[in-house]
Amino acid sequence: MSSHPRPQVIETVAGMRDVVAHERAAGRTIALTPTLGALHQGHLAHVERAAELADVRIVSIFVNPTQFGANEDLDKYPRTMDEDLDMLGEMGVPYVFAPSVEEMYPKGPTSTTISAGQIGTMFEGKTRPGHFDGVLTVVAKLLAITSPQFVTFGQKDAQQLFLVRRMITDLNIPVQLEIIETVREEDGLALSSRNQFLDAHQREAASILSTALNAATSAADSGLDAVIAAAQGALMGESGVELDYFTVVDTDTFMPVPDGYRGPAVALVAARVGETRLIDNATLYVG
Repeated sequence: MSSHPRPQVIETVAGMRDVVAHERAAGRTIALTPTLGALHQGHLAHVERAAELADVRIVSIFVNPTQFGANEDLDKYPRTMDEDLDMLGEMGVPYVFAPSVEEMYPKGPTSTTISAGQIGTMFEGKTRPGHFDGVLTVVAKLLAITSPQFVTFGQKDAQQLFLVRRMITDLNIPVQLEIIETVREEDGLALSSRNQFLDAHQREAASILSTALNAATSAADSGLDAVIAAAQGALMGESGVELDYFTVVDTDTFMPVPDGYRGPAVALVAARVGETRLIDNATLYVG
């Protein structure tokens, strides 16, 4: 049990707005870190950065049902509120916004939603239809409720990051987006709440995703074909990993780059390891 005081848990929109109004009236700035809970060191990197950005940190913990598809087990998503609060207490976080589904959606899923557009139907959106519409809608709600000057999002979810950044720009939302680099295990595996579903053999196999991305990055000077060949060569060497996609996208549009492309890009990979689906990415410059 933590010896540090736990954050104050606020469960209602009205209660959260009262806290924000109090902090704002005192002249303090606010940084929001939105999460689904099941916190790990990757999340704590957000919390650490938020402390450098603002006077007051708010961490939201909300397993948002509208971003889970019909073929996804919402009930299976790990919920570890006690452990999460202990971790955040150790980090000195004063407030956790942890509303119920009924508090966030009192009349069921909102009739008004934010569309992620074409990009929202590609890559992760193809596998998880409607996922990004659900993400953008709940992020917009969280920003409206907490009115932060700063919000943190991770590079690990590159497509989500692109769409949230575009929404903030398109809708003139007055918040500064702070990007947090992916936190990794010693063997390169990106930290994820889903990693806990991997057994020992699957956990070892999963590291091939970062290995493939490293190979792609190393080959980038030789052009796009070399990038793809290097990644696919690495991935083919691991029979325990079922590849969904490996692709290279333009950083400005998030569309796949054309043959012969030269310039900054993001390499995306998604694969299933056993029953667990994992994603990762790396920024690179195609020469």
